[in-house]
Amino acid sequence: MGADLDVDVAVIGSGLAGLRAAIEAARVGREKIVVGVFTKTQVMRSHSVSAEGGTAAVLYPEEGDSLQSHMYDTVKGSDFLADQDAVELFVKKAPEEILQLERWGMPWARRDDGKIAQRFFGGQSFPRACYAEDKVGFFEMSTLYDTALKYDNIHFYPEWAAVSLLVENGKFKGLVALELKTGKIHTVSAKAGVLATGGAGRLYSFATFGYSSTPDGLYIAYRAGAPLKDMEFVQFHPTGLVPSGILITEAARGEGGILTNANGERFMKRYAPEKMELAPRDIVSRAMYNEIAEGRGVEGPGGVKCLHLDLTVLGAEKIKKKLAGIREYCMRLAGIDPIDEPIPVRPVAHYYMGGVDTNIGGATAVKGLWAAGEVACVSINGANRLGSNSTTECLVWGAITGKAAAEHVLANHNQTTVNKSDAAAIEKHIYDELLGKAPKENPYDIRQELQTTMEQTCHIYREEKSLLQGIDAVRKIRQKLFRGVVDSSRYYNTNLMNVLEIEMMIEVAEVILISALNRKESRGAHARLDYPKRDDVNFLKHTLAYYTEDGPRIEYISPVITEYAPTERRY
Repeated sequence: MGADLDVDVAVIGSGLAGLRAAIEAARVGREKIVVGVFTKTQVMRSHSVSAEGGTAAVLYPEEGDSLQSHMYDTVKGSDFLADQDAVELFVKKAPEEILQLERWGMPWARRDDGKIAQRFFGGQSFPRACYAEDKVGFFEMSTLYDTALKYDNIHFYPEWAAVSLLVENGKFKGLVALELKTGKIHTVSAKAGVLATGGAGRLYSFATFGYSSTPDGLYIAYRAGAPLKDMEFVQFHPTGLVPSGILITEAARGEGGILTNANGERFMKRYAPEKMELAPRDIVSRAMYNEIAEGRGVEGPGGVKCLHLDLTVLGAEKIKKKLAGIREYCMRLAGIDPIDEPIPVRPVAHYYMGGVDTNIGGATAVKGLWAAGEVACVSINGANRLGSNSTTECLVWGAITGKAAAEHVLANHNQTTVNKSDAAAIEKHIYDELLGKAPKENPYDIRQELQTTMEQTCHIYREEKSLLQGIDAVRKIRQKLFRGVVDSSRYYNTNLMNVLEIEMMIEVAEVILISALNRKESRGAHARLDYPKRDDVNFLKHTLAYYTEDGPRIEYISPVITEYAPTERRY
């Protein structure tokens, strides 16, 4: 059956990974391959624009840094769950991507000698985070988008939200997308696909993600037969601005900012005496949680208990030059100037180490479908990601998967045909079951209930009792008759899109909770009060969650260990 639209490579998502994949696919298949980029936002509204602090790479080995050091820091930071062959590839490719961006016009910050400047991030042995003030994501996105526009064979489809993948006999055939402008459901046929939709986003209420960041890509891949890997590992960034949750970049601590409690004490000396504020994020977040729980928190805006991030020690000029964005956020959203007073912060949901299971080349279990960026789990991050590695990962595997998808198309000349039955089922669900039907419960109350459940049962610390409560709550939420969209319009019906997103959020939340329940140990960002020790005998392995109608089926596979056997993690 014919599709509404035919492309050769379908890139789903327009953030750093999606744009980098599109460019590489277009470059490899110039004049032979049509690349379609499908994104539910406008391209420059993808969440990647909000990345702030840096992009990691070893640029100057002659000055003491090395690929081996970057690899070990990453493996150690992952609490030894990262696949070490993937990490080795990652650190090797990282410098190439930094220099490629520079050739495309990326305005990297410079040292006095004219070379690209780098700053420290948590868990790094050397300063290797390349930066552009504290707006690196915006500048990287601008550079990639400008480059993508130079390719005539890249076509953008903004505000086309992917709601399903078309898969036949385990092979990727295309996607089903809701065009927000018209409300029309489109079938798109494609010979290859790259999934680059980001992580699970706003499953938590206090989060650094934009409101459009929901687990769409995870959901559609999971439903299409690709397992989700290591979803129990949710990263809480230590410094979310209170009360908004806006990220206060780790670069603030990389430049010398310090964390203090209600006593004015620089408390990280008790938790990570060597690295202090530049210990990995899981360690700093737990330390902050403990300080607040033990009564040393500061009274923050709205009575919220928090701690202080003190940048006054840096001086006005450094803040204005290197942390201008942070200063603007604080002044506009908290009414404080970090030049003169400390910033109220507390740990905030920020990143998902887990994602769609892929091999080292980014290929998923669905033949012809690759995944890159936060939606994917390759896995270089294991149980905990080091700051500034994520944007690099987007670039490295964006390039790898874009090239692989294009080469797949060039090697397979068969015409793609799609079965529209999936699209028909989605049309029935949207047009017959949702539109114009008043929900019995407000879907936005349902979303808030889901977020509250995740905050209370699966946060920085977990235990069996709370996780079981969370699973029960999520399953009850799923059964509630909230489904319905009062707005019957098909044109820019954001209410409809939000309801579809909530359905996806519920499914992925269940995977996270069950994966966390089954991992009876503490490793990286997964901290169990009832199992406080790391258990390499039973749980040095990745979690795989497969979709079934009765809930996720859990299996395990071993990580790839090439050089570094697990040791005690000290900072």
